Formats: sequence, C-alpha cells, structure tokens
Amino acid sequence: MAESNVHKPTSVLNELRLAGQYCDAVIRVENVEFPVHKIVLSNCSLYFRSLFERWSLPGQKDFVIPNLSPSTMLLLIEFAYTSSVSVTENNVHDLLQVADYFNAQSVLETCWKFLEQQLCPQNCVSIWRSINTMDSLKLQNKAAHTYVANHFEKVITFSEFTQLSVQQLADILERDDLDVRDESSVFEAVVSWIAHKPEHRRRHMALLLSKVRLALLNPDYIRIKVITNKWVKSDTDSLNIVDKATRIIHQLRTKGWNVKAQRHLVARPRLPRSVLLALGGYNNTDRLHSIEAYDLRADRWVTLTSTLEHPSVHHGVVFLNGFIYCIGGCNQGEYFNCVYRFDLKTSTWHEVACMHCSRYDTSVTTLSGYIYALGGSNERIQLRSAERYKPETNQWSHIAPMYECRSKASCATLHGKIYICGGFNGENSLRTAECYNPECDQWTRISSMISRRCGVGMMVYANQVYAVGGTNGFRCLRSAEVYNPETNSWKAVPSMLMPRSHFAIEVVEERLFSVGGMNNSKAVSQVEYYDVKANKWTMACSMENERMYLRSCVVAGWENMAEFLSLRDTLPPLYISSQKE
Repeated sequence: MAESNVHKPTSVLNELRLAGQYCDAVIRVENVEFPVHKIVLSNCSLYFRSLFERWSLPGQKDFVIPNLSPSTMLLLIEFAYTSSVSVTENNVHDLLQVADYFNAQSVLETCWKFLEQQLCPQNCVSIWRSINTMDSLKLQNKAAHTYVANHFEKVITFSEFTQLSVQQLADILERDDLDVRDESSVFEAVVSWIAHKPEHRRRHMALLLSKVRLALLNPDYIRIKVITNKWVKSDTDSLNIVDKATRIIHQLRTKGWNVKAQRHLVARPRLPRSVLLALGGYNNTDRLHSIEAYDLRADRWVTLTSTLEHPSVHHGVVFLNGFIYCIGGCNQGEYFNCVYRFDLKTSTWHEVACMHCSRYDTSVTTLSGYIYALGGSNERIQLRSAERYKPETNQWSHIAPMYECRSKASCATLHGKIYICGGFNGENSLRTAECYNPECDQWTRISSMISRRCGVGMMVYANQVYAVGGTNGFRCLRSAEVYNPETNSWKAVPSMLMPRSHFAIEVVEERLFSVGGMNNSKAVSQVEYYDVKANKWTMACSMENERMYLRSCVVAGWENMAEFLSLRDTLPPLYISSQKE
C-alpha cells in the first residue's frame, strides 16, 4: 500500500495533548473524545478558528463534529500538532473531503502531492472527479483535468471513463489540447460513453457530437461510421452537425485551406503536444535569421521570429530541459566555439560555457542529460575530437575521439549509445559509421552504410537508426536505409519523394520528417514524412522559406505554445442544450 508523509507525532504540544495537559476544548466524534488546544487547531484550520471564536458560546469546551470517523479526525488533529499526516490509498479521498470541509490547506496540498504521484490513465478520472468540486484545489483540479486530456486515448480504454458526467466529458472534448492522434478516437469515445447507459445518455449525442472535430475526419469514416450510428441517425440535431462538417470538408477540399473554416469548432485542429522548430540556414541568396514552427495537427508552418540573435549558420541545435541550445557555427569566415541557449519561458537568449574547440557542421545530440558535440570542422580542418556539456555544472569536457574525421555527418542516440554515420573527411563523402558507449568512453566501428552520404539526416525511429538522403559527392540522394543494432546491418527502406542533402530531420508523433535542405545546389522549402506502418513517404506543408543548412529540434511541454500557433481562434461553436443526466 502506498503511503505519504508518515511520521510519528512527537511534538511537545502533541505530548501535552496526549497527556491531556492545558487542553481547553474537547472534540467529540461518535463516542470518541479528543482533548485539544484551541489555538493549535485554529492555526491549522479556518473552520476551527471560526468555530472557537464566532460559532460557539463564551467558555464552551465541548464540540461535537458529525458525519466523520474518529480515525479521520485523529489524522487531522495529528497534522495540526505535528505538520505530518499518514496518507494512504484507503484514506486519501476521505481525508481530502475532511480537509476541504475544515479548510485545512496544508492537508489538502499533502493529499494532492500523494495523488499526483499515483496519477495514471486508469485512475486519473476518479482523482479528477474527487477534487473537481473543491474550490481550494483549483490549480490541482486544472492539473488533473489536463492529465486526463493529455492521456485521453489511454484513459478511454478503462471503465472509469464511463463514470464521467455529460458536462465533464463535454469539458474534456472541447479542449484544444486534447491529445488525440486521430479525431475518430474522440467520436468512438462518445459512442462508448453513451453505450454504457444508452437509455439515459442517448439524448446527449448532439451536445457531445458538437465537441468532436468532425471536419478533421476522413469523409469515408463519416459516411461509414458516423452517419450510420444509431444515435446519430435518429437525432435531427446530430445530423445537422454532421451535415455542417461535411460541407466544410467539401469546401476545404475544393477551394483549399480556409482560415474561417478551420477556425470553426468542428474544423479547428487540436493543439499538438510537440512542435518541430526549423532554425536559421540559407535560402538561395542570404543567411536566414528566422525560426519557423511546424504544427502537425494543422499541417501549417508559422514564423515565430524573424530576428534570430543566435546562432550563426552551420551550427548545431538540441532541445534539453526546456531550453534550445545553439552550438558552434560560423559567420563570414569566423568559426565559433560559443554556445547559446534560448529560454522558452522568457523568450531570451543567454550565453553558456564555450566548447573547448571551435566547430561548425558538427553533429550534436543529447544523452542522459548531457549534450554531445561530435566532429565538425575548424576552419578548413575536419575533426575527430568530441566533447560533451553538463548543464548542471555549465562545463564542457573532452570524450574519446572518433575513429574518423567527420564534418557534415549526423548522429542519434539509441539504447544508451550514440550512433554517427557518413559526413565528409576532407576528401570524400563517407559510408562509414561508428558507435559511442559513454559508460566506457569508447567508440566502436559498426557496419558501413550502403551508400556514401554527406549532409545526411540521421534519426532514431521505430527503435532503429535511419540514415536518409545526403550527397554522395556527385548528386543529392533520395534513398534511405536503416541500421539494426542487433544484427549490425543496414538495409534499404523506401526512398524519399525528392532528393535532398543538408536538411533537417526529426520524429514528430511517430512520423519521420525531412525538412528543407538542398536539391543539388538549390535550397528547397518542401517537407515530407515517412510513416513506418504505411511504409511510405508523404508530402506535408512546405515551410514559408527555402532553407538549406538549417537546423531543427522538437519542443515538447511548451506552456506558451498556443500563443504562437495559428488557427485556434474560435468562431461561435455549435451550442446545443442538454438535459441533466
């Protein structure tokens, strides 16, 4: 059984209470008496302060507390005297109710910390419902509600989900940040909830259906699953909602993207949990100083800023612990060892410790809280050396050098090791690859790739290491291959739709994205993604700018994300009244 904050009550005041000394009140619960000191309980609870000072007769000593068990009252009294309380799975909900009733804020916060540690998709609905009506836990209520939204596709697989009231479910479904990869899971959740008590809940179909982003669904799904649903087709309001969504889908498909249509609730994309950022690089004539963000749910790029203070170009970029780090680079013949980090909360840049070596076209990654910078170039010299940065100490330290000099390579981490492949050694594009084990500070050669690749994109995806695109020294490549660490072998996978090198590569919501880059000597803005389940590449929305030698990272948990992404300004939604359940 899980417990929290378990201590033996040992304070001097508590010893006096147990001995019955200097007590000026008696709390009676059922047949149990608790001698107490009024000042101690008043200090813990606004309820008791009011009880002793305003709601009782002068000199009154006996106080009866109804509808409470002696064991729960004892926990509250012990907390008042010792600032500690024994919270378990069996008593936490009773203790919450009592602490809320007695306005014992410290006990409420202790109970919430315990519940927060227990939160999981199976119990988050009951935890949220248990604190939903407590005004004193507004922030915690919001956090629990957000947990339900963030784990929605798992939450709906448990029976607790069906215990939500219609209004609670509606509140969850209308959230822009509801985390669902496909809107069909939202519709199916509505059907599942109604099916639990169809005789009472079927009348809520229109209300809940208005919260589903129906215009984001495939028309075939609407025709086969939605319109044929027995509760939809028997309800005029529900059919009208489906008709409106179908007309918006037709408009989007025939007339193209339309802001007004996508702003409507039935067509407004959900907020993504993570955003792909593209930073810097060149277009076909100049260096770029802007950052663009890709919103996968809306399939749109948004320019966040056009005044990128740092870095220069040919830099490395990683995201770690809420910060974007820009590492090294060059600018008009200057080569840098400086490192800057961007604070997402304050939108400000700060310089941190410099690397030991100036590096541009370096390969960067993160592993176990460290940032690694591998190889790259220092003026006209390709490097074997490597180093890593520890944010807690703000220090870079050398690690073992690689077997080969590599610039314009790419690296990624899998199962506690770093893999690097391809690049340029000063004379040729490389096929070779190697692996670093930080536990023994040692590099190991692994099988070479099928193709030479300079300006390659490397990323761990679907538990394997992908090497995509690049140039073989003569032309840009479309081809891609994947490395299996268990067999130490590479094999070809479907090629990209267009050749590209010196591009950005990231994984966003189980899709592998190739972003921008160069097609032979020309910068491109096109973006495509690979879905391992479908085993094919698909074009996505192009960036606003053509970019080669760009860098990228995926940002998750960005509190201000909604402020920077477009298409979420609501038009009046479809308000439909519902009878109480």
